Amino acid sequence: MNIKIGLVDDHQLFLKSLSSLLSSIPGFAIVVEANHGKDLQEKIEKGAPLPDIILLDVEMPVMNGVDTARWLHAHHPSVRLVALSMKDNEQTVMDMIKAGCCSYLLKDTHPDELERALHEVYYKNYYNSDINKVNLAGLLMNNQLAVSLTISENERAFLQHATSDLTYKQIATLMQLSERTIDGYRESLFSKFKVQSRTGMVLEGIRRGLVRV
Repeated sequence: MNIKIGLVDDHQLFLKSLSSLLSSIPGFAIVVEANHGKDLQEKIEKGAPLPDIILLDVEMPVMNGVDTARWLHAHHPSVRLVALSMKDNEQTVMDMIKAGCCSYLLKDTHPDELERALHEVYYKNYYNSDINKVNLAGLLMNNQLAVSLTISENERAFLQHATSDLTYKQIATLMQLSERTIDGYRESLFSKFKVQSRTGMVLEGIRRGLVRV
């Protein structure tokens, strides 16, 4: 059975190239293409097949990626959302994750990783690319990620605050702790989650059900 894919991107050349690429991979079927969120809404409302996974551009006219993800998450929660963008700044990643995306990939992602990511999202509802330079090979080989870890209440509180827009310094003030202590929590969680960025840490926290966004 094919995994049904939807594509939403306002750049036609990229959209058609991605559609052609994924259509050539056994196990994937493109069921809907749209130029922006509003275009996707209209096509779904007119009876276009509902995809299993939608690859969603971040910056689009009429209805951008964040608004489109929010609408899809609210109206079609069974659809898994993967953000696909040229932007790799932390705030953009967090905005898309909070809007309902379960992964964030850069547009220069290698096709092999894209295929792997789509399978992970389909079967596990999640893929952590940790775009800020995590060792992807190590992460994928380490399937004991599902095993619960022991984290302290303060580490859990810090992790929850890290899902917000607060800086580490502001989190330290909020928790009435020193910045050095906060740095210790961060490094501890990086090590336990096997990630190397705040984004990766937060995504792992969400995956494990330790925090909510």
